[in-house]
Amino acid sequence: MEKVFFDNDTIKEKSIFVGLVLLYLLLVSLFIGLRNDHLILVIVILISYFANPISKKILLSIIFFILYWVIYDATRIYPNFEFNPVNIQEPYEIEKALFGISGSEGILTPNEYFALHTNAVLDFLTGLFYLTWVPVPLIYGIWLYFKDKKLLLQFSVAFFIVNVFGFIIYYLYPAAPPWYVALYGFEQNFNIPGNAAGLANFDKLFGIDLFHNMYSRNANVFAAIPSMHSAFPALALYYAWKKGSKFWIGLFIFVGSGIWFGAVYSNHHYIIDVILGISCSVFAILVFELLRKNDLIQKWLARYEKVIS
Repeated sequence: MEKVFFDNDTIKEKSIFVGLVLLYLLLVSLFIGLRNDHLILVIVILISYFANPISKKILLSIIFFILYWVIYDATRIYPNFEFNPVNIQEPYEIEKALFGISGSEGILTPNEYFALHTNAVLDFLTGLFYLTWVPVPLIYGIWLYFKDKKLLLQFSVAFFIVNVFGFIIYYLYPAAPPWYVALYGFEQNFNIPGNAAGLANFDKLFGIDLFHNMYSRNANVFAAIPSMHSAFPALALYYAWKKGSKFWIGLFIFVGSGIWFGAVYSNHHYIIDVILGISCSVFAILVFELLRKNDLIQKWLARYEKVIS
């Protein structure tokens, strides 16, 4: 029997995929500037795609997580503070009015209160929880690949939708994080890098620059509202509930609570940011559930499920 060495459809598919990856690298080089994390991402994608059929299907299953990162990174091209005025004082005043804490120092926002009452245990726990905000939902997604591909696809698409909503709000209502107010007051100072804020205490505990390096490369400093750190655990919790997995439900309640508290404790978000982040997830879930009733969306989801199965 004649051995077939080449499959034209496969070659075409692989050529298109490699072409898209090379185009991505070119666009990044031209408009953002190539960094090590771009190269690492591309290497991981290429290895996953070509290594074996399972790794390729897992890659296609979590592609929406990767698209989120690509779009977030692309916000460097046209920062939101160039699109709309940055709201600095208004979120601060709303936070103080709703959640202000009275003390000898006067009325403080919860961020200001925690900045005066830090301790090493909370510094450590906050850092740990903040490190889980993307990896844990991503690991859950990979677990779903082996347990429930249909639910994984729903989770992935909903994840992408909630981030689209977040990006839209970032540009409609640019908002300064609480650490900005602590450092610069209400003055407009947009030519600044990101700041680790309270998470710098975690770095100090271990003598490292983990969060400093992460936040110094922040793509958008003025994207405090809504808190996507708070949105992700809420979204994952819903899909863990749909799956009926007590382990993942418990884990996301635990991790989510830690991240929601840590967002405020670390001076990265106001409580209103956290509430709006969770609300953004709820809204995205409702929108996606409505979209799923559409025949075209149902057919697309069914076809995509076959691709990753």
